[in-house]
Amino acid sequence: MGLKVNVRIIVADDHGIVRMGLIQTVQRLWPDATIIEVEDFKSLYKVILKEELDLAIMDVNMPNGSVQEAIDYIKMHQPNLKILIFSSQDEEVYAMRYLKMGAGGYLSKQSSNAVVETALTAMLNTGRFASDHVKEAMFLESINGTTKNSPFEALSDRELQIANKLAEGLPLKEISNQLNLHSSTISTYKNRLFEKLKIRSIPELVEILRLYNH
Repeated sequence: MGLKVNVRIIVADDHGIVRMGLIQTVQRLWPDATIIEVEDFKSLYKVILKEELDLAIMDVNMPNGSVQEAIDYIKMHQPNLKILIFSSQDEEVYAMRYLKMGAGGYLSKQSSNAVVETALTAMLNTGRFASDHVKEAMFLESINGTTKNSPFEALSDRELQIANKLAEGLPLKEISNQLNLHSSTISTYKNRLFEKLKIRSIPELVEILRLYNH
């Protein structure tokens, strides 16, 4: 299936340098493409209402919304719009979740330029993309009904307890008072659980807690 020349793509990511890199790749592949960039979910929704698009490339951790809300919003207002999740999260752990939410593809930010180009072309051609790692996970699930374990299984009970309190928006001082632990101890637990979950922020923590129903 040939691609139409004037493809219309929205790039949604709250990091300007990420948007810039993606836009350069799109322009190299399709010089006549119309590209819109936004840095939060709210801005994404406004564009979805106004512009007819061919592909939405979006990060999962942006202000003013959630990825599930965004996928649902797109499905409601532009059901034919292809959705590619572009995230730094471990694809073997998270990709299947986002595909089940309704995204057409998942692309890791650690991907090579060649893989990024393959993903973009596949998304515009078929509306689908999964890396070899994700395809293998999907294959294994189809055979034995198992997916990779929840990342929270690596946490101790105390780390999981603190993760939930952090996700509730409680400051470290308040958590230390509630658990009768020193603030520096809470901070150590926080750093350790962030490292185990491969995350860098509270919004990311909130998102994966919601994904895994903790």
